[in-house]
Amino acid sequence: MTSFQHAIRIGLLMAVTAGLMSWGLRHTEASFADGLRYIRQAEQIDRGDWQNGLVGSIDHPLHPLGIVAAHGLVGGEGPVSWQRAAVALAFGCIVLLVIPLYLLTRDAFGDETAWLGCLLVMAKPLFGSILANVLSESSFLLFWTWGLWAAIRFLREGRFFWLPLTIGFGVLAYLSRPEGLLLAMAMVLTLGILPLHHATRINWPRWGAAVAFLLLGSLVLAGPYMALKGGVGTKPAIARVLGLAPSSHPLALERERPLPPAQTTLQTYCLATERMVKVVRGVVSTPLVPLALLGLVVMPPGHARARTWLFFGVVLLASAIGLVRLHATGGYCTVRHGLVPGLILILAAAHGLAWLMARISIPGDWLGAAEQRLRPGPAVWAVLLAVLIVAPRLHGSGQLIPGPFHVYRDAGAWLAQNVGGDERALDLTDWSLYFSRRPGYRFANVYEAPADPTLRWIIARKPHLDGHWNYSAVLRQLVGQRDPVALIPADPQPGQLQLRIYDRLGPPGQVAAANSTGRTVPARR
Repeated sequence: MTSFQHAIRIGLLMAVTAGLMSWGLRHTEASFADGLRYIRQAEQIDRGDWQNGLVGSIDHPLHPLGIVAAHGLVGGEGPVSWQRAAVALAFGCIVLLVIPLYLLTRDAFGDETAWLGCLLVMAKPLFGSILANVLSESSFLLFWTWGLWAAIRFLREGRFFWLPLTIGFGVLAYLSRPEGLLLAMAMVLTLGILPLHHATRINWPRWGAAVAFLLLGSLVLAGPYMALKGGVGTKPAIARVLGLAPSSHPLALERERPLPPAQTTLQTYCLATERMVKVVRGVVSTPLVPLALLGLVVMPPGHARARTWLFFGVVLLASAIGLVRLHATGGYCTVRHGLVPGLILILAAAHGLAWLMARISIPGDWLGAAEQRLRPGPAVWAVLLAVLIVAPRLHGSGQLIPGPFHVYRDAGAWLAQNVGGDERALDLTDWSLYFSRRPGYRFANVYEAPADPTLRWIIARKPHLDGHWNYSAVLRQLVGQRDPVALIPADPQPGQLQLRIYDRLGPPGQVAAANSTGRTVPARR
């Protein structure tokens, strides 16, 4: 194929991705509060508080800087404008991700796989969730994939031109999320293994220079930031994964469930390994797992491809170890944490599927074409794409909604109208309090809030109250037997989020529907 034809393909894939993401914004509700940290950090930077915004914050600064830049383009004032800027940044990053994703798939697996790999990745509902929750994975994956592509090109060609790009994009990925450090580490480890087998060896002087360049280049670019932060990052999770900090408290908020006192280390790591497999399978999807294994096995032969295979193996192994450590030391590991290995495996699955379809044929006499063997044509591909791409989008989609934050905006408006100046609210979602512009307590302060005598309002979802977490018991004690004074929305569709607002000073009674002070609806338990 010519470069122009590839450019046309990329343009079409970007248009399809933009359509999928736009559709996702109208069918996916924000369910994580992580994105709010980046928005608050961006607001700090925009106010000129560079010390706390760039260095003092727990999160790495590149994604918040992107939100600041997007806010300059989107315009406006107040929480809604910053939320829109964060959505615009995530949307742009995911659409632009198509470019390095296509190039990576093309160089690793071939032209026939590139378009299919992009479609399989972008069709994952997980990307709609990343967009709806304005998570930093959007910018991280953009820089990570560019760096991964540059690393593959170096391993194929051996040209030093690709090493500065690998280091540069790796550092940008690191400045988005601490996982970006994995790119340089995996590259150095791969280069260390290359001489062990004749199929992967490269010229010795070039090998030594490449290792030195990677180490020194990464240190020069990322070293100043690490020095300012006092380490590879201030996120407790990365310190625990690297063994620089002890495991989280057995009742820590981030844990999926409290750590049993009698649980042994072996049991902890067995559960963590099981969780890691579940997470990766959640990213890739179970039907694609055997295709991914097939795709890795049937990668085109040759010394350059052997080095690519080795590099992918190092990244996958390091990612698996990291995910196991994350769960074993922190008590949590979600699907979005498995994006790095999942991305590679989805592309490998696309290659396995393309390889399989190119070799499947049926006797022509089955369809009246004697002495011929027929191969799958456009109709078969259309059916496969419908099963692999359209079905997952429809299966996990929610109801048509005004936007991912509409429930939190409505709750924020209710709080702004009903909460007195000297009253405090505890918001388990974080977003409602942010949109209300009222002072109060967020999820991280759930254990501190009960000691405040001015705490009157509780904003939570039903799972927060009914859950098995330790903080759920705290919430149940705060709420007691009271009914919520507002349900937002009053009549949710199946699968739609609903917020409950409780008044700790109010008697049991009926529930006021959001934005409708003149009527009430019965509380639903």
